[in-house]
Amino acid sequence: MDDQLNSKAAAQRLKGVAKHTPLIYHPKLSAKYNAEVYLKREDMQVVRSYKLRGAYNMISQLTADELSRGVVCASAGNHAQGVAFSCKKLNIKGVIFMPEITPRQKVKQTEMFGDGNVQIVLVGDTFDDCLAEALKYTAENNMTFVPPFDNLSVIEGQGTVGVEILEDLPSVEVVVMPVGGGGLSAGVGTYLKSQNPNIRIIGVEPQGAASMLEALENGGPVTLGIINRFVDGAAVKRVGDATYNICKNVLDDMLTVAEGKACTTILTLYNEDAIVVEPAGALSVAVLDECRDKIIGKKVVCVISGGNNDIDRMAEIKEKSLLYEGLKHYFIVRFPQRPGALKLFVNEVLGPQDDITRFEFIKKTEKEQGPALVGIELSNRVDYNGLLQRMKDYRFDIIELNKEQTLFEYLV
Repeated sequence: MDDQLNSKAAAQRLKGVAKHTPLIYHPKLSAKYNAEVYLKREDMQVVRSYKLRGAYNMISQLTADELSRGVVCASAGNHAQGVAFSCKKLNIKGVIFMPEITPRQKVKQTEMFGDGNVQIVLVGDTFDDCLAEALKYTAENNMTFVPPFDNLSVIEGQGTVGVEILEDLPSVEVVVMPVGGGGLSAGVGTYLKSQNPNIRIIGVEPQGAASMLEALENGGPVTLGIINRFVDGAAVKRVGDATYNICKNVLDDMLTVAEGKACTTILTLYNEDAIVVEPAGALSVAVLDECRDKIIGKKVVCVISGGNNDIDRMAEIKEKSLLYEGLKHYFIVRFPQRPGALKLFVNEVLGPQDDITRFEFIKKTEKEQGPALVGIELSNRVDYNGLLQRMKDYRFDIIELNKEQTLFEYLV
């Protein structure tokens, strides 16, 4: 299958369409990991992600008859925008199916890139429902469906990221990239290994949607049950058959990263480097702690896959980061039935740098006698044990919600 991929030829098709994105040396990460670390900035692509490469590469190779009938895709994110841009560039009709729950910002972005050449259909409560409708529409209207990853032309197009990496850094030794359906890793991995088999390819996916890791461990793609969709650009229930068959041969390591760790990385890149990345785009940097021993002294490229991050998500991203870093804790607190208990809690139980960020009595009646939901933010995670000890010393009955996932999801 690998010999059917020609990302060099795809790079020629993409000239004047996709940007040759910058490969930027990162001094802080290099010093931290004792390596030469570079960021491949696909967040600076014209649609702010690499997805344009695969979509355009596939669509541009359709016959004149196929192009005249138009294309269809199902996506709530970067793939939709890549297809929309391609339709405008090639001046063809595109019909893009998106779930009804898709944020308005993503719909408007897709409309903008399509600029009159695409029709957007909002349908279904889930992506699976949306996909089923898209495939039905494709068949009924004799159009061409553009899959997000499980297609050789799409994979070949994504591989052009690897072509550019080698052009800019021929001596690269390690490439780290996010894995969702596997199109990027299959395409880039195939090209890089064909040029230099010694380049180490490290894939990373979110812990809550480790579909490629499961596939590799089970000898083939499996459909996961419930997944955590927070890292939406890399959270898929099932990797592609074509992508799996390639990735099993080109991936040297397949790692996972906690969603909260990705959030911390998003905030760090934004605060320290003014780089806006989406959760999937942060994975390649977030995983460096996990593969520190594999990159010491090496020339390392981290693929920043996209930067389509909705500003409305920043509060949630900060919250998930604080929880992961052990700086935000939620409790159910039953206050002792004595005068001044709340004052005692604030003055004696809280540390000097601790802050109450949420406080509400859970019962609607007899509030003051019932338990309260209390959120506390620490300045240092090592202060947590002291906080617990003071609660015990002053006889506050508590439940640590961070350790009770079901209760946490229900109450917080």
